[in-house]
Amino acid sequence: MTLAAPRIAIAAGEASGDLLASHLIAALRVRLPNAEFFGIGGPKMLGQGFDAWYPLEKLSVLGYAEALRNYREISGIRSDFRRRLLASPPDVFIGVDAPDFNLSLEKALRRRGIATVHYVSPSIWAWRGERIRKIGESVSRMLALFPFEPALYEARGIPVSYVGHPLADALPLEDERSAARDVLEIAQDRAVFALLPGSRQSELRFMADTFILTARKILAARPDALFLVPLATRETRLLFEEAIYRCEARDLPIRMLFGHAHEAMAAADVVLVASGTATLEAALLKRPMVITYRMAPFSYRLMKGKGYLPYVGLPNVLAGRFVVPEFIQDDATPDNLSQALLNLYEDRANAARLADLFHDMHVQLRQNTAEKAADAVIDCLPSTFRSHVAVSA
Repeated sequence: MTLAAPRIAIAAGEASGDLLASHLIAALRVRLPNAEFFGIGGPKMLGQGFDAWYPLEKLSVLGYAEALRNYREISGIRSDFRRRLLASPPDVFIGVDAPDFNLSLEKALRRRGIATVHYVSPSIWAWRGERIRKIGESVSRMLALFPFEPALYEARGIPVSYVGHPLADALPLEDERSAARDVLEIAQDRAVFALLPGSRQSELRFMADTFILTARKILAARPDALFLVPLATRETRLLFEEAIYRCEARDLPIRMLFGHAHEAMAAADVVLVASGTATLEAALLKRPMVITYRMAPFSYRLMKGKGYLPYVGLPNVLAGRFVVPEFIQDDATPDNLSQALLNLYEDRANAARLADLFHDMHVQLRQNTAEKAADAVIDCLPSTFRSHVAVSA
């Protein structure tokens, strides 16, 4: 007798979630080749045969102020999505990150007996720790990317699986600096700074000018400097180009790349990076870095008031202390950033210590994430599907 194909609903809210979900879908297809995947997703998920009922771009907003401006549209999508899922229930629902969108949806689905998996723990260890109660009411299983997170959920009796971080699987343990410079045709002895002002248009609007003015100050101290600026989309590239003109900086040795963030950071001596997943990528590439961020003042005041930790960058969070400098909001000035970057460039002994620390982080996070996440999802499926997988594995 042929077993019915499991129906797996997924909601991913931004580019990082699209990547995570695409790897998970690929791993699940190995175990469940006839499974159906549908919901909210992006191009990488579509490449795995995902049926997108809504595009993830509709959910990708930054901060409270931006979320409020888009609240009506986002709320409408969630209501319509919930209605469709309750009318034709999936065998499991996977919310990928986007906790403000997904947790309420998961709570409603779980009340109707639908198994819910949340992939990527909300940062309850950094701010808004009160969310753990709602998480306990909403999720059948939490998938945690960082090794310190499971204990937080186990203490509250919430099922959790540590799956590691997919970047740690994707990036090599070895230093790729020399090879990256060969690929980008950059002299091995040149001073190279990678500038990563963010992947969202809103991030470029707040930070592009600061990054360019920081580069000008670095060039004054290091006339041989080269600046690599990987940009994720045509829109963000256009915003950065507009900032170059606005800052009268067309003379700066800036090389813009379409994508290729990995290569840019690997080739660099030091990285200036907007807080987010790119800080972890820089650490896994064993690069000294300065972390910075700016956002709408209203959003910043709200987030700062709810924060628990003195740092926001993932390398510092994972280390449990400041191992790389951070300059956030009003402290993110060209003077502060350029001085910190030049200090890191000159201090080769510190760079070696950081490389050793980041190597240890890399090993700890390398867990074969997609397969572990797939195992956890399968464990949440009805027993008939689990039995089928166990027999065929």
